[in-house]
Amino acid sequence: MARYVIDAPTLLHLVDAGLRVDPSHRLVAPNSIRSEALELLLQDVHAGRRTEKDALAAHERITETKIRLLGDRASRRAAPQLARSKGWDRIRTAEYLAITRLQADALVTVDPNLSAAAQDSVPVGAIEDLLVPE
Repeated sequence: MARYVIDAPTLLHLVDAGLRVDPSHRLVAPNSIRSEALELLLQDVHAGRRTEKDALAAHERITETKIRLLGDRASRRAAPQLARSKGWDRIRTAEYLAITRLQADALVTVDPNLSAAAQDSVPVGAIEDLLVPE
């Protein structure tokens, strides 16, 4: 069983595209992932990219997605240290990387900025790594 950290844009990509995660894999993420996903849905509604009905349907699929939410003491300590070492003034990216270092085999993201930030810190996988083999 592989453990993959995903972020909110990747979670939305999975539910929007109707992609099935291989049941032998475990998805993990910081506790904040669901709130981040809701913010993205709200932004889409405000920008006219989704209707409110579509956003609610996506939210329903998000809540059905099995994700182990993490926020343990080790990752809460590691994330600020990592952010400081990289010179970042925000914790979000560092939190995903810290959880990947401590709890997962790789980070999978559709966010090019997060992927670039992760390149020298943690293994980065592809979305296909998560999916049921064809």
